[in-house]
Amino acid sequence: MLVESLMMIVASVVPNFLMGIIVGAGIQGIMILVGGFFRLPPDLPKPLLKYPFYYIAFHKYAYQGMFKNEFLGLTFPNVEAGNGGSPTITGEEILKQTWHFETAYSKWVDLAILFAMVVFYRVLFLIIIKTTEKVKPVMVKFMSATRKERTQVTVNPSATP
Repeated sequence: MLVESLMMIVASVVPNFLMGIIVGAGIQGIMILVGGFFRLPPDLPKPLLKYPFYYIAFHKYAYQGMFKNEFLGLTFPNVEAGNGGSPTITGEEILKQTWHFETAYSKWVDLAILFAMVVFYRVLFLIIIKTTEKVKPVMVKFMSATRKERTQVTVNPSATP
C-alpha cells in the first residue's frame, strides 16, 4: 500500500508512463539501498544518504519493526562466550550491536510511522491532483490565447490594423 501511494504521486507528476516507471524505480532503489538492510546505518554516507534519505525511506521502519518483532524478548546462545562473555545474548543486544537499530521505541511505533506515511502520500497525491485540476484549464486557456495571437500575425503579416 505504501509503494502504491508513492507511485501514485510519481505518476501524477511525470508526463508519461515510461518516465513514471523510470523515476519510480529510481526512488524505490534509493529507498531500498538506504533502508538499513544492505548497508548498516553507521556505514551510510552522512551528507545525503543518511540525512535525509535514511529517515524518509519507509524500508527503515519496515525492517526495524520486523526485526524488533522477531528478536525482542528472545535469548540466544553466545558463540563468543569463551572470550569471557555471557553464555547467552539477548535479542535487544543483537538489534543494537549487529543491526544498529534504534530500540528506544517499540515495533508499534514503526507500524504507526508506516501508516502515517501512507496517509501523507495519499493526501499529497490528492493535493497534486486537485492543483493540477485547477491550474491545467488556466494554462490551456493562456496557451491557446497566446497561440491565436501568434497565428494572426504569422498568417497575414502585411495587413494593417
